[in-house]
Order: sequence, then C-alpha cells, then structure tokens
Amino acid sequence: MKSTLLSIAFFFCFSSLFSQEISGSWTGELDIQGNKLPLVFNIKPIGNALKTTMDSPKQGAKDIPVTSTTFEKNELEIKANEMGITYKGTLKNDKIEGTFTQGQMSLPLILSKIKTGESVLKRPQTPKPPFDYIIEEVTFTNPTDNTILAGTLTLPKNKKQFPIVILISGSGQQNRDSELFGHKEFWVIADDFAKKGIGVLRVDDRGIGGSNGASAAMTTQTFATDTNAAVAFLAQKGFTNIGLIGHSEGGIIAPMVASQNKKVKFVISMAGPGIPTDELLVLQSNALAKSAGASEEELKSTEVTNREIYALIKNYNGTDLKGEVKKILIANMQKLPKEQQPSADEIANAAEQESSKISIPWFTYFMKINPNVYWSKLKIPVLALNGSKDLQVISKENLAGIKASLEKANNKKIEIVEFPNLNHLFQEAKTGSVEEYGQLEQTIAPQVLDKMSSWILKL
Repeated sequence: MKSTLLSIAFFFCFSSLFSQEISGSWTGELDIQGNKLPLVFNIKPIGNALKTTMDSPKQGAKDIPVTSTTFEKNELEIKANEMGITYKGTLKNDKIEGTFTQGQMSLPLILSKIKTGESVLKRPQTPKPPFDYIIEEVTFTNPTDNTILAGTLTLPKNKKQFPIVILISGSGQQNRDSELFGHKEFWVIADDFAKKGIGVLRVDDRGIGGSNGASAAMTTQTFATDTNAAVAFLAQKGFTNIGLIGHSEGGIIAPMVASQNKKVKFVISMAGPGIPTDELLVLQSNALAKSAGASEEELKSTEVTNREIYALIKNYNGTDLKGEVKKILIANMQKLPKEQQPSADEIANAAEQESSKISIPWFTYFMKINPNVYWSKLKIPVLALNGSKDLQVISKENLAGIKASLEKANNKKIEIVEFPNLNHLFQEAKTGSVEEYGQLEQTIAPQVLDKMSSWILKL
C-alpha cells in the first residue's frame, strides 16, 4: 500500500514538473508573404491540464481563447477551433519547432520562451529603470457613484512647485498607460515630463486594472466625472497648477471638465474633436475606407447610410433605437448591386451586430456632442495638436473647429499645431492607417513630447 501511494505521489510531482516545463509565454513570427506577424501563446497549468490564450500584438488582439492544449512526450498541440487554427510543435533545446495551420495556410513557426519583463514587440521608448523621479501608486473615489479609480503619480524630484497634468485616454477601456499594440503612450509621456519637471497622474479607465465601476450605461459624461474626481484628488494633495491632456475622446473630455472646473489651469488636446461628432465620424469613416481601397461608389453609399443613422440617433425620442437602426442597415444593404449584395442571413447578422454597437448609451451620447459648447467657454491656455496623417480625427477640420470656438471665447492664450506626417497616435507614419500603428516601433514622436513640455513650462 505504501509503495502504491509513493508511486502516485511521484506521478503527480512528475506531471507538475512536466507542465512547468511548457508553461509560460512563447512567441514566434509567422512570415506571410514577406510580412512578419508575431504570435504569442500563453500557456498555464490548471490542475493536470493546460490552458492557453493567444495574442497577436501587431493586430492589438490579446487573450484570445484557445479550445485545447496538450503536451505529451515533448509534443505540443494547440487548437483554436473557432478560427480554424492548429499549432503542432516539438520542444527542442528551449525552442518549440512546429507548424501553424489556419484553413489552407500552413507555415513554419518556431517559438521561444519570453523572459519576465521582456516585450514581444520592439518599443524602444518604453521607460526602463532606474527612474530618477518619484513614482507613487494611488487610489481615489469618484463621489458621483463611489467608483474607485487607481493610477500612478510620477513627480519630479527635489522640486516643491511644479505643474501637474492628468492624462485622459481615448475611446474604449484602456489602462493607465493607454496601452495599444504594445505602445504605452501615457507611460512614455509621464516619464518624459517627470524628467523635465512636470508631474503626471495617469489612471486606469473604469473596469480596467485597479479601477472598478464599469457598466453598460457608461458615457463620455461618466468619464468626465472621473476626470473631475482626479482634479479634486490632486487639489486635496496641495497641487494648484493642474492641467488636462486628453487624447482623442479624452480631447473632448478635457474641455468638458475645464469649462466647469476652475481648478483646471490649462488644457492640451491631442487629436481631440473640434467639430460635431457626427461630422467627425463621417470624415473618419471616409478616410479609413479610402485608405483600405474602397471605391468612390462604396464611399458614397457608406456615407449616405451613416448620415441617415447619425441623424436618427441625434433626433430619436422613441423606445426602440436598435430596431430603427437595424431597419436602415437592412434597407441600405438590400440596395447594393446584386453582385455585391450579401445573402439574406448575412444581411440579418450584420444588421444585428452593427445595430447593437450603435445603440449603446456611449455611442448615442457621443453622437450628440458638439465640441463648440465646451471649447467656446475656455479662457485658460489651450494647446491643440494633431497630425496631418490622422485618419480618425481629421486634422484640418478639427483643429480649425477648436480654433474658431476658442476665438469665440476671445481666448488669447491658444496655440494650434499640425505636425506633418504624424498619425492619430502621434507616430511618424507613412499611411496613417490603423493597421500601421502596431507595425511602427515609435510610440510617440519626440517633437510632440518636446512641444507639450516646453509649452507647459512656459505658462
């Protein structure tokens, strides 16, 4: 009996060690017609089984669930049935040599284990220790609904008086670093500013990292109350020269807050809206579709549909917005030429999915925002920035809108800057397309960092 128990104990010990050998994150690059696509498999032991998630960093995809993972006799097999993906490989000398298959495509893929703290993508601007400034982890409460918000303060050393900014992220739930495609834009800004004598508070969005309070009812106004709470938190800590820097949607949240909160002393808009958001989205849709190769006929058709939907949302007082949006989508898809028209089932599925996205509270609120309402009330210093290759918030129209609104306020402390060849993330870009964001190693152009910091320090 004793020997049986010992053998069982040995089996579980051996099994655990065997799982540890394969557990961890493994990365490799697929070569697809000369284009390198990094993949990451994150393998964890769960009891006696293995669980895997998959990342595609360049595509901004993370924690994609995998159907099954087996590792026996140094042979690894991972299957993601919904995507038709199978990976089979053999562990040899700390590498896994194998084949990645998806549909009819079969490509060699060699995986290497990622060391702790190592990044799959080259992001040379990501800050690295040692840090010659103060870093403090903080939490504070938004009193409107008792949401707990978590963030990081970076403060210059050996300075008693200095300006401090709150960084406000764009649309979608993002962490305090505003991380996208491995780029940690807000961390790069915070590091740069702290070294130059400017404090920074960056905060996890609701439902991300250490912040709670996420719900289906969240809108841009909800996020504005979070920023107000951040201003109050800094004021309670004794800071008096508080500014806001908002990127994209954050670029409209900043004037929303500043127009009502006298504790805000200056604002920087990074690709923030300057025209009514329905017009902004029409321009955005056209620019993105054009960059993807859409024909003039397709562009016109899409614009007609979008304008019809946006007008409905802005003026709707009924009780079934989703149903009304779905009708418009179906009717417009049925007008397509027969050779372009999807099947009835495809039309129904597409209409269901799109109407669900469009009818959520965040979108319907955002659609009704007119930035002029907020920009035209600001008399504090404002720096508005954009890139000429921005395809999401088109530079010319939005910068002109911000400038016109600030002039209505008779604001004499404004500066408007368009940076040539920068995209929506303020990277030096060739096309400005969303697909390019992850392919670029640069997180944010140095000239943008220098412009923002020098402008703040001169106030």
